Amino acid sequence: MEGFWAALFPVLRVWFNCLVLLIMLPAMFGISLGITETYMKILLKSLEWATHRIQRESRAEEILKRSASNGLIQRDNSSLEQEIEALRQDRPKPAEHGRFTLSDVFYFTKKGIENIVEDDVTQRFTSEELVSWNLLTRTNNNFQYISVRLTVLWGVGVLVRYCILLPLRVTLATIGVSWLVISTTLVGFLPNGRVKGWLSELVHLMCYRICARALSATIHYHNKANKPKKGGICVANHTSPIDVVILANDGCYAMVGQVHGGLLGVIQRAMERSCPHIWFERAEMRDRHLVTQRLKDHANDKTKLPILIFPEGTCINNTSVMMFKKGSFEIGGTIYPVAIKYDPQFGDAFWNSSKYSMVSYLLRMMTSWAIVCNVWYMPPMTQKEGEDAVQFANRVKSAIAQQGGLVDLAWDGALKRARVKDSFKEQQQKMYSHMVVGDDSDPKEDQ
Repeated sequence: MEGFWAALFPVLRVWFNCLVLLIMLPAMFGISLGITETYMKILLKSLEWATHRIQRESRAEEILKRSASNGLIQRDNSSLEQEIEALRQDRPKPAEHGRFTLSDVFYFTKKGIENIVEDDVTQRFTSEELVSWNLLTRTNNNFQYISVRLTVLWGVGVLVRYCILLPLRVTLATIGVSWLVISTTLVGFLPNGRVKGWLSELVHLMCYRICARALSATIHYHNKANKPKKGGICVANHTSPIDVVILANDGCYAMVGQVHGGLLGVIQRAMERSCPHIWFERAEMRDRHLVTQRLKDHANDKTKLPILIFPEGTCINNTSVMMFKKGSFEIGGTIYPVAIKYDPQFGDAFWNSSKYSMVSYLLRMMTSWAIVCNVWYMPPMTQKEGEDAVQFANRVKSAIAQQGGLVDLAWDGALKRARVKDSFKEQQQKMYSHMVVGDDSDPKEDQ
């Protein structure tokens, strides 16, 4: 036994030294030694070879070339009025405005069948479909058996991901989180001032960069001239808890969230000592006015870091942007929209919180090939005269969806765990009633 430990310690020492010198130190200072780039090139070649092999063996090239974003049901962006008018166009128009037409039944029948087969909402809470297999068993359980060579490559990939990448990533994540807690606690003892603020930002940036390397994250930032500035509010679409790491890897933010216990609570308290993050108790979260006031007080201080908010309130898969809660847009000030889009070819970043725990999700992330994403900083936006918070939120949401190539949906992300609100049903009923009765009032004003 003594001989085993005597042989193990030198190996661990070499492992740790390589980890510090080749990965951790370069990550802290934002330097790349080309290791990640080389790894990604090898990975791309392997995935391309696997795709060609599957196409040849399965003889299903036309299936693999088909875009996975095209669902079973092809929908357009027409409104209820436009679609019903299209059904009525071949029929004579009534003399007076309004009136029920029997062909209207076909519209509602069609919509009902479409939503039974494939609705717009529930599919946003499941992992994005891939165009081709990425050599991860969790994305397809059958492809690895197509040929012996493909099976061998898949087996080698399992060994690499679980025996090399997983221990490396867990070590880096442990170092990054531990250093974040220790360093922010120490910085918290310093008196408030420029030195403390500078050290706090430096510590946060270094620790998040280490955590990003723990995910083998390759992040492409676009339009850095539009990066959020102090006193502003950064608003982004939400796919995963690691969205915070992705954004904080390029700049520091004031985080907003609920107070937690356990390890997450320790991290929150340590971060708050060095930087004015905004953590709410559960009772405070129910008081919308109190939350809004605290956020306003922070945003009005131009010396404090920009607030990072995910207005969807829950994780949505990598295909869409769902309804933004209006509370984030009642604060006032400048909104800095940010669009985040992950590349599912290398790993599924979406967190299905109703299916996987946080630990299980992080294990899936650390056994994926890599996390690759694009981040677009967009020009700042302010509320227009006569525009309410809901309209402002929808305008920002549409801009983010357009920039990230995401589907812009009006549905509430809370439908992941709740039923459709009666107000949504009543809205459609009022719109149709307005068409039939011919009332001059606008049904949208009743919302």
